[in-house]
Amino acid sequence: MVNVTMKEVQLTNGETIAYREREGGEIKVLLIHGNMTSSKHWDLVLANMSEEYKLYALDLRGFGESSYKKRITSIKDFSDDVKLFVDEIGLKDFAIAGWSTGGAVAMQFAADYPGYCNKLILLASESTRGYPFEGRTSENEEPRRFSSYEEIRDDIIRTIPVQNAYDTNNIELLKLIWNSVIYTKNQPSPELYEEYVQDMRTQRNLAEVHHSNNTFNISHHHNGLVEGNGLVDQINVPVLVLRGDRDFVVNAEMTRELVDDLGPKAKFVELKDCGHSPLVDDLPQLLKEMTKFLKNEV
Repeated sequence: MVNVTMKEVQLTNGETIAYREREGGEIKVLLIHGNMTSSKHWDLVLANMSEEYKLYALDLRGFGESSYKKRITSIKDFSDDVKLFVDEIGLKDFAIAGWSTGGAVAMQFAADYPGYCNKLILLASESTRGYPFEGRTSENEEPRRFSSYEEIRDDIIRTIPVQNAYDTNNIELLKLIWNSVIYTKNQPSPELYEEYVQDMRTQRNLAEVHHSNNTFNISHHHNGLVEGNGLVDQINVPVLVLRGDRDFVVNAEMTRELVDDLGPKAKFVELKDCGHSPLVDDLPQLLKEMTKFLKNEV
């Protein structure tokens, strides 16, 4: 049984970052979770990935056991935390695996801080052009793409119902949402699912994350809301793009944008019969593709 230790570190910006560290070999991998999750949701990878890998999984600011003293306004806020985190623990020459929103954080980090990570794995990641947020603030309004944080905060379709479920411990609603769009075939064991749902409720930045995804754009294209800043060109490491063939959260067009914008540095692999959480749908297939890439076998 591999040993996983929960730790925390104080950042120079005043935040406290909690993280899981799993003993292992010389190949170092930093795991970055997505929205509505934390490092807890990497537990199956931490338990089952080969022991030749030394693994770190952090709780982003406002998730899990990390602090949330200053409100985030962009994906860059998260990636800057990651930079302070790896500096604090002395982590260098590592690969990053970013899941969903974590993929955007990983890309922003690789673009802003060259020389730190050596490879990127983007698992069910949002596009280089962000993840658009459409909603409405009243029953009489037609759904539309929001442009401000305040609109997203007041959205009655996704933000308010999920926030209310967090606040009232409405496990049934949270499971209904995840069963509808993420665990559409396989589900975690009942005990683990309960742990995941309670972990979801630790999130303190739901609307802020939606807004950050909505405005993220490191491409050379206008994404319908903001012009791209072209930072994708600063990602100069090999990239593995993984998407399940029945992912209802990140659609095929978003992944096509990602692959097109990254260009020759990216390799795309479709995960068969997987949704937005290959960690639950087919962990062996996911680990096989990750380790092939990390070992330069692809």
